[in-house]
Amino acid sequence: MESVWDYPRPPRLELSRARVSIVHAGQSVVSSDRCWRVLETSHPPVYYVPREDVAAGVLQPARGRSFCEFKGDATYWDLSVGGARIPEAAWSYEDPSPAYAEMTGAVAFYPSKVDECRVGDEVVRAQEGDFYGGWITSDITGPFKGGPGTRGW
Repeated sequence: MESVWDYPRPPRLELSRARVSIVHAGQSVVSSDRCWRVLETSHPPVYYVPREDVAAGVLQPARGRSFCEFKGDATYWDLSVGGARIPEAAWSYEDPSPAYAEMTGAVAFYPSKVDECRVGDEVVRAQEGDFYGGWITSDITGPFKGGPGTRGW
């Protein structure tokens, strides 16, 4: 078991060889075994997928922007699958700070905005609140930041 309270701050970036898959509207959006996990105190892991492991043509630039004090400016992406467009379903760091340069351009998806995310054979549970986009699996324990009343932690 991994406790999110054992994760560091600033966040740690680590390569993951676990198979990560995302399906939406019956279409495979992601299948990769070379993602990065970002591990930060109180947050479930966020998986960043190399852009070349995302299905061609499904990402469209979105208007959203945000700033992470550690990683830098985030770019947001709409997901276009099955004739539908899901606003700001994913984000990336196109020019991250030097400590996170390995994940330049890799894309993270909000599990709550797609039909299914998996790590290996396990279906992921979305982190409450959608601000952090964490992927909760049975080997991750909280409590997790993100739900009502936890923003000030």
